[in-house]
Amino acid sequence: MMKIYLTHGTYHYLKTKKDEFSNELIVLMQNEDQTLLLHETNRNCVFYEPRKYEVLDSEGSFPLKGYVVMNHVPVSEEGRPVFEYRFSKRPGLIDKEPGFIAMRILRPMNSDTYIIITVWHNKQSYQNWQKSNAYEKTHEKRGTLEGVDHYKSFFPRPSYLKTYFITDEDLS
Repeated sequence: MMKIYLTHGTYHYLKTKKDEFSNELIVLMQNEDQTLLLHETNRNCVFYEPRKYEVLDSEGSFPLKGYVVMNHVPVSEEGRPVFEYRFSKRPGLIDKEPGFIAMRILRPMNSDTYIIITVWHNKQSYQNWQKSNAYEKTHEKRGTLEGVDHYKSFFPRPSYLKTYFITDEDLS
């Protein structure tokens, strides 16, 4: 099974790590607060102490540049099967949206927080997706008895978003 490993650090240290393992799929991402390295592999991780995830679903490939949205969703132990089942039945509408590049649905291996990663050409592409009919269709059951969010006990804490830019330039 494919895995993704994440680690944080300074831009210069993580850039050195990425360059050191140039034969691996390692993505350097930044936002105004932090720098993140993502390693996607079916082998062992090259990071010292990463956060570990299994890839449940994958679409597209990580680009050299792009806008990344990571939706962090804490899920209780009892909620995991339902949460994963719902994602396995996703309609796949996002995959056809203009500006969409890639997606990964990650199961945590040492925490309770799943991550849904989407990668876009730019921030505007993501914002256009949020205003689209496909977005409404994808989220139409949210807030209803059929929506996974109806099961409040499955979600011990609120979900949250983090955004990054994929780049090899220091944005700080």
